[in-house]
Amino acid sequence: MKNFFSLLLFILSVFSPSAVWGASVNLRDMDFSRVHPTVRIKDIADIEGARPNQLTGIGVVMGLNGTGDKAPMAMQMMKNMLQQFGVTVDERSIRSKNVAVVSLTAELPPYARPGQTIDLNVNTMGDAKSLQGGTLLQAPLKAADGNIYAVAQGAVLVGGYTASGGAATSTKNVPTAGRIPNGAIVERGVPTDYAEGGQMGLLLRTPDFTTAQRISDTINSVFGAVAYPSDAGRVVVNLPGQYAAAPTAFLAKMEKLEIQPDTPARVAVNERTGTVVMGGDVKISSVAVAHGGLTVSVAEDPNVVQPNALGGGQTAVERRTDITVDENGTSLIAMPSTTTVRELVRVINAIGATPRDVIEILQAINEAGALHGQLVNM
Repeated sequence: MKNFFSLLLFILSVFSPSAVWGASVNLRDMDFSRVHPTVRIKDIADIEGARPNQLTGIGVVMGLNGTGDKAPMAMQMMKNMLQQFGVTVDERSIRSKNVAVVSLTAELPPYARPGQTIDLNVNTMGDAKSLQGGTLLQAPLKAADGNIYAVAQGAVLVGGYTASGGAATSTKNVPTAGRIPNGAIVERGVPTDYAEGGQMGLLLRTPDFTTAQRISDTINSVFGAVAYPSDAGRVVVNLPGQYAAAPTAFLAKMEKLEIQPDTPARVAVNERTGTVVMGGDVKISSVAVAHGGLTVSVAEDPNVVQPNALGGGQTAVERRTDITVDENGTSLIAMPSTTTVRELVRVINAIGATPRDVIEILQAINEAGALHGQLVNM
């Protein structure tokens, strides 16, 4: 019988901080005074209108070594392809396992121009076993509007393999998915007008009202009163008069400005992997955490007892049971109010908790209403 830990939480009115600071932990030399670093605007915000676009298509991969599709779909694709080159064949006469029908996906980045190349992902659609050694024939890539924006072709690179024999099969990674670096040529660009009417927008990757206001204040301190936050995720910027004809020059200078972003206090836990990530703004109210371990060991040690040679007795088995109870020293750790990440780490290390124990402790602190932050279960 083993009890890994017992958890007791209750709100205390007054605690001495010495119970926390007396613990010796390996993170005591780390500086948590600056919770959020200073970063550039370009690293936390995107230009409105400058966005990627998804492209999809269907193609045929040729040259497979007997690992292609067996379904009629591949034969129909081959028939249609041959007809485009003026060759008419009967679908029943096409019998090949060296062909596979694949789906194609790519991302058209902003500012892409005709003639540039983009990477391409290739995945089987049928029952093909492997794309190793195959070559994709020319196939168009369309966007959601139905227009063709790129054309793909090239040798498929597969990061795995499959080998089979009469009684065994060996497979590494996923041989039915591959990639063609620079495998698609852009045929049509997407217009990007990010400064229409002398105004542009900055879209925060992590919306936050405080961060949006700081971005606006920083821009205004350098270029004048030209920026204001419209909401938590968007900052509107009017082009200064001297940059009306050169918005790119303004963006190049603006995106280098540095601010200190602000984020909500969150604790992310993953019970499957035992991962715990705590934000620097997470605080807790005054609580006490009790963590102890109790181990009960029961061992049977039978002992054979021989009678006296002249006593006329019988040989018997004497049962001997040894019971050992080992109760580790249970520690009651007090955490004062407004405890930050540094103190929380000290306490958790002081009670000798494992990452999975930490998750249970944090969940219990949250249930007790002492965790001031959002607990996110991944």
